[in-house]
Amino acid sequence: MILSIIGILFYVIATTVLLKHSRHKKKDMITLSTKKLLLPAMIAVVFHAFVLFQYTLYTPQGLDLSVFTVLSLVSWITSTFIILAALRQPVECLGMVVFPFAAITLLLRTSSNHHHYINQLSSGLETHILLSVIAYSILSIAAVQSLLLYVQDYHLHNKQPGGFISTLPSLETMENLLFKMIGLGFILLSISLLSGIPYLEDIHQQHLTHKIILSSIAWFIFAILLWGRWKFGWRGQIAIRWTLGGFILLMLAYFGSSIVLQVILQRD
Repeated sequence: MILSIIGILFYVIATTVLLKHSRHKKKDMITLSTKKLLLPAMIAVVFHAFVLFQYTLYTPQGLDLSVFTVLSLVSWITSTFIILAALRQPVECLGMVVFPFAAITLLLRTSSNHHHYINQLSSGLETHILLSVIAYSILSIAAVQSLLLYVQDYHLHNKQPGGFISTLPSLETMENLLFKMIGLGFILLSISLLSGIPYLEDIHQQHLTHKIILSSIAWFIFAILLWGRWKFGWRGQIAIRWTLGGFILLMLAYFGSSIVLQVILQRD
């Protein structure tokens, strides 16, 4: 419990630091190095990882794949990816959305007594689950990036480029980063979908019907978006709408039935 509280506290500090940094309008004030800027977030993900892998994900009862545990795992992967990526690319602004979400998921996992233990998973199935979670995490970052891109585009078109917007990279850079994330997430999503085929038996009994349908539609949406970018140079509002549409379908596929079955109906 105490480790979770420390992790949550540092996520809050990390968010506060980024928000304060984003409000500086003078360029000479925006000189804090990325490592120093993200130091609280680095501490937060270390504590988050310890809680996840030492206490919540792997347990004596088996692998806990409850909704809150998986959400906590997704937020940890997303936060860690942003920190690592920010050391080379200007994506630290994404932390203002992702770090609070990570704090909330860590709080939900710590305060909830609901668990969904699974025993005797094959290495292939564990790999499939891990790939699915990583793919979802990276596409989650792409969704956040698209939201920031929408806000940036809106302010620039309304000639309000100051404040928070002035700390963001150029629109072109933001769009390039968005499609890099979508491309990587799409590759991992493709591999995860293919790796899950050998484990399909009775999709109705396994409660996988909606997951397969929605995940497949999301895959096609991201495939069309990447093709449109390559063929027609899609960007701006088109890219934002397609990205958010694909992410929403993927979110429903990954968590829709799990929330209904595990949290609402209290069934495995």
